[in-house]
Amino acid sequence: MDRPRSPDLAFRLFGSKPEHTLALLRAAWPTAVGEELARRTRLVALDGGVLRVMVKDIGWQRNLLRMRGDILARLRSVAGRAAPRTLGFVTGDVPTPEPPGSPKAPAPPIAPPAAVADAARSIPDAELRSAFVAAAGRYLARFGAGQAGTTGAPASGTGGSGSSSS
Repeated sequence: MDRPRSPDLAFRLFGSKPEHTLALLRAAWPTAVGEELARRTRLVALDGGVLRVMVKDIGWQRNLLRMRGDILARLRSVAGRAAPRTLGFVTGDVPTPEPPGSPKAPAPPIAPPAAVADAARSIPDAELRSAFVAAAGRYLARFGAGQAGTTGAPASGTGGSGSSSS
């Protein structure tokens, strides 16, 4: 049998500290108001049950005031007792983030370490080999060259360790 979901699970997990509750509310905010409105607002604080929301101007504030009941109900459905009692609004510069799905400019690839280049030589297909080296270069540019090249040559997959031949 399925156990009923506790409506206060969010409160037990996130309600002990205001910063934890605010993190939960930030995660729930796009669901409560929609992705487009979430991009045009910013949750700035949780003070004594009042969730402070930064909006661009008084026009946005008026619109959100009209939607306050629906927004609070949606937040309560996610956060239970951790949901705010009410919303308060402050005006300010709300930076407009990039639309979801818009790719950020990738870091230029870097030359992979010798161990990766050696491993690539064992790939017989030239196009696949080139794609492997390019992917390794993009990975290293994104996550740091020190992470992949400092542990020896794990990428080669060849050699005598752990394999036996007749």
